[in-house]
Amino acid sequence: MYDRLRIEGHPWNHKRVYRVYTSLKLNLRRKHKRRLPHRPAVPMSIPLAPNQMWSMDFMNDSLYDGRKVKIFNVLEEFNRQALCMEVDTSINSKRVIELLDRLIEKHNKPLSIRTDNGPEFMSNIFLDWCHRRKIYHQFIQPGKPVQNSLVERFNGSYRKEILDAYIFYSLNEFRLVTENWKNEYNQYRPHDSLKGLTPELYLINYNNENNN
Repeated sequence: MYDRLRIEGHPWNHKRVYRVYTSLKLNLRRKHKRRLPHRPAVPMSIPLAPNQMWSMDFMNDSLYDGRKVKIFNVLEEFNRQALCMEVDTSINSKRVIELLDRLIEKHNKPLSIRTDNGPEFMSNIFLDWCHRRKIYHQFIQPGKPVQNSLVERFNGSYRKEILDAYIFYSLNEFRLVTENWKNEYNQYRPHDSLKGLTPELYLINYNNENNN
């Protein structure tokens, strides 16, 4: 900028140009795109038992007044069960860990989890938690959501049937409709991939077969 001003014939020195530049609050930090580590392509395989793989993802929406809303979804890949659909204005890594600890108390610990490269999943606090829990954390490749296709398909159904269909005026309303949809999805919606059973029925049948 200083060199251009000199070319245009202005006599101001470098210090004066910089004072004006900063007084106009133009000296903003340049944001650099974060360089993601290399992620190997890992072919998806359907788990043969519960708690072999949970897949997780975030979704975004907004209330009528413009407030941003995040939805944290956790899917059990064995029977496609929605284990968690947490709705809030902000969900950080610490909150994710708290939610997963509750799920582990209820459903036992998964061997592996699959996520994208979002900041909540790449934070040191979350990676340390996975290490302490001895849970293998599988990242998908950047820009390859198809590598997390089960939760992405689940997200698509939820967006089409709820997020695109309703206008929410409060967080409580958002949570209530989401919880009702999750229960309907788990208890009453059959899946072709589950032999025409619902996620909960498929798990019940599996447990009965393996307990006999």
